[in-house]
Amino acid sequence: MSKDIKINWSDSLLEGDFTFDESIQDFESDEGLETAVIISLFSDRRAADDDILPDENNPNKRGWWGDLVSERDQIGSRLWLLDRSKTTSDILVKAKQYAEEALQWMIDDGVAAKIVVETERQGDPGKDQLIIGVKIHRWDGTIKENDFTI
Repeated sequence: MSKDIKINWSDSLLEGDFTFDESIQDFESDEGLETAVIISLFSDRRAADDDILPDENNPNKRGWWGDLVSERDQIGSRLWLLDRSKTTSDILVKAKQYAEEALQWMIDDGVAAKIVVETERQGDPGKDQLIIGVKIHRWDGTIKENDFTI
């Protein structure tokens, strides 16, 4: 199985970063798909023409420039569109849809047999956070689980 440079997700900072391992003089790596999930969820996919942008004064649809030439392989998710949203039940549904859309490539490319995404709101109103739970069912029967706070 191939290895990726590992992105370590920080729930407190709401960001990912690389870690350099001094003992091996290289970046930490992983085989568990966590880095692929982080890139898929937390890179900004270009907004669709009918998406409502979070800042009406900023028409930037974001996204990676390479997605302009490929309809099939779109990088990232549209979770960024929820940046200024209250964590209502409608937003939980939309976050689940955006996460599923962002991870669909794993099924299409045969990396995963099935992916289950769950969203929930944790914390007191006004200080609550959106939690995205991802379960990747591998073809060998193993399941890789990750929870992300956004």
